[in-house]
Amino acid sequence: MGEIVEFPSNGTTGQGYLATPEGGEGPGVVVIQEWWGLVDHIKGVCNRFAAEGFVALAPDLYHGESTTEPDEAGKKMMALNIEKAAKDMSGAVDYLRDRSTSAGGGVGVIGFCMGGGLALVLACQRPDAVKAVAPFYGVIPWPEAQPDYSNLAAAVQGHYAEKDDFANPESVRALEAQLKEAGTDVEMFIYPGADHAFFNDTRPEVYDAAAAQQSWDRVLAFLRSHLG
Repeated sequence: MGEIVEFPSNGTTGQGYLATPEGGEGPGVVVIQEWWGLVDHIKGVCNRFAAEGFVALAPDLYHGESTTEPDEAGKKMMALNIEKAAKDMSGAVDYLRDRSTSAGGGVGVIGFCMGGGLALVLACQRPDAVKAVAPFYGVIPWPEAQPDYSNLAAAVQGHYAEKDDFANPESVRALEAQLKEAGTDVEMFIYPGADHAFFNDTRPEVYDAAAAQQSWDRVLAFLRSHLG
């Protein structure tokens, strides 16, 4: 169902994991990794999207590196070259737009943890193409990467955990108010009792099956409604 592909990335070459539905085409979704890298969980999310009829591409923002150690993951996240990551994500958008059947050539973006923050960054950088963005417990720890929400043209559906030290409910409600003030079509869900990374079924210590299923159902309906 999935394969590693290469795509143009603003003068260089990006790579990522592409999952395609049986019919070979469908609405396009960019899937953005957590701080661990392009690991099996993220590939699995792409495969799940493909099974639902989407063409899903996860750009490899660490370029072949990944880790299972939190300290190492934190170092990789903070060392991420934001400009290069932005080019890789934008290249992934263009690659998908050429292959998707989304209305008007638009694509969706979903991201987790670090990737949730980057999903918002990407949506603000590519308002021409990103029609729907779904950050899951998104964090933006890089001062130089704060999005300019006045550029945002996409609808936003956020998924956050009640027990989250990285993206706590207060900060989520503040972001929701900021986006509404900017005229964004936004809905933020906070899952009671859930921990940060509740969607990651490879981490049993934080995985919440009920919250994961409910958020998946919501995000599928959200993407279908905006991508056609």
